[in-house]
Amino acid sequence: MSTGEPAGSQSVESIPGLETSWRSLEVGGAIIAVLGLLAILFPFVTGISVSILLGALLVVGGLVHIAHAFRARGWAGFFSQVLLAIVYAFAGVSLLANPVLGLVTLTILLVVYLFLSGIAEVVMGVGFRGNDGWVWVVASGVVSIALAALLWAGFFNVVAWALGFILGVHLLTTGISMIVVARRVRQELERPSAERTGGPEPGNP
Repeated sequence: MSTGEPAGSQSVESIPGLETSWRSLEVGGAIIAVLGLLAILFPFVTGISVSILLGALLVVGGLVHIAHAFRARGWAGFFSQVLLAIVYAFAGVSLLANPVLGLVTLTILLVVYLFLSGIAEVVMGVGFRGNDGWVWVVASGVVSIALAALLWAGFFNVVAWALGFILGVHLLTTGISMIVVARRVRQELERPSAERTGGPEPGNP
């Protein structure tokens, strides 16, 4: 049912906060899109880098657990903290020693991440329905879900490059959707107030 307002006139009002933060959304989208392109161009390097980063984080986590355990030695959970520290450190060192093997585990985690993030983007896009750019958000979510399904089905058998490539596609589509939404908001803000509200400009009869 028509309301007499031009299409897309609710872009700013129905997405509160973007009227003052669209620029950061656009810059963030551009950065994410560039990272996605780099990941697509260098998928193997990306996969190995993610595996090494996870290994390093696990080692740091192990150090944190062991430090906490010995600072609270009388605590009932002392041995549990030590055990967690050993598990973290072992897993981290294993990934750092052979990051390629870690890609198998990371691929499984990527399936879960892509699926959940895809669902979130679809829900967010549907929430923007009727506003300019909402289709791009939904499309980005659908792409993420499709990539998760392809990984789960074993479509990409070469795990060493699949992780980086698919992560790159996900980052690229997400970045593009962010840029599109930001530019739609900017265009809406740049329109005369009379066009956005459907009434005369302030000071005019």
